[in-house]
Amino acid sequence: MTTANDLRGALAIMPTPAKEGADRLDAANTVDLDETARLTESLVRDGATGIMALGTMGECATTSQSDYEAYVDCLLKAVRGRIPTFVGTTALGGHEIARRIRFVKERGATGTLLGIPMWQPATLDMAVQFYASVAQAFPDFPIMVYANSRAFRFAFDLDFWKRIVDKAPTVMSAKFSSKGILREAVAATTGRVNFVPPVGLAYEFAQLSPETATTCWIPSVGPQPALALMKALAARDPQQAKAVADDIAWAVEPHHAITGSAEVFASYNIQLEKILMGASGYCKPGPIRPPYNVMPENFAQAARESGQRFAKLREKYSRPLG
Repeated sequence: MTTANDLRGALAIMPTPAKEGADRLDAANTVDLDETARLTESLVRDGATGIMALGTMGECATTSQSDYEAYVDCLLKAVRGRIPTFVGTTALGGHEIARRIRFVKERGATGTLLGIPMWQPATLDMAVQFYASVAQAFPDFPIMVYANSRAFRFAFDLDFWKRIVDKAPTVMSAKFSSKGILREAVAATTGRVNFVPPVGLAYEFAQLSPETATTCWIPSVGPQPALALMKALAARDPQQAKAVADDIAWAVEPHHAITGSAEVFASYNIQLEKILMGASGYCKPGPIRPPYNVMPENFAQAARESGQRFAKLREKYSRPLG
């Protein structure tokens, strides 16, 4: 079973590519399976060391059951077990989550990217018991905790991490951006959880906890900038690592107006990432599924600018450096 120590390099977050018309409420059969297979192959070819799918930017909350299953089947057939693939199984209730976990596990997923059911905000006891129950029901299937406090209205604070490793032993990683508690969370989980930051925070995470900064995640804009950063960090090359981190900071700077506000970002997370990925030219994410297919033009333009900047970094870091 995949463990925290197995995660290295750059994990790519996939969109769930959509066909034209997917932004209509009455649309069905919305997944662009050809683009799904093409993008998966591109990510493997370009060196992504893992894939995360069907989280927020993968529109897990807005895909129908049939679309969800068609996408998962296509994705995992395309991956063919070559790199670790964590598939989102978050849903409104525990029984549906269990059904989804069985489905993705049978089709060859490495593990699940799993948030907390979203109808009611969970208490600490509820959250710990939820992950403990999943670990008990699926004792050989790794869990990557989707630690998004904005989406799930739960803090994922230090008390959670202190309890989770004993109660839910299959928790081995987390999609995580809370740099303020990183050191304490690493200590509390005794190396059993890999805290995976977004590429824009990876350099800061490495300054806080250099021994555990082995991986990060990046949207499907091309893994090359993230790979360059993680290579420099692994080589203990501070000058090169800082240079790449500065480039990445330049790429994400245009959309700070969205990500800098918890309230704004909570309403426009999906839109930001899908527009950004499309503007990068690396993939064709297609229309945004309702009801999140609304975006103010100034925010959309900021996302496009970030995507275009990532395209320039992809080109830069695809060439040998020297």
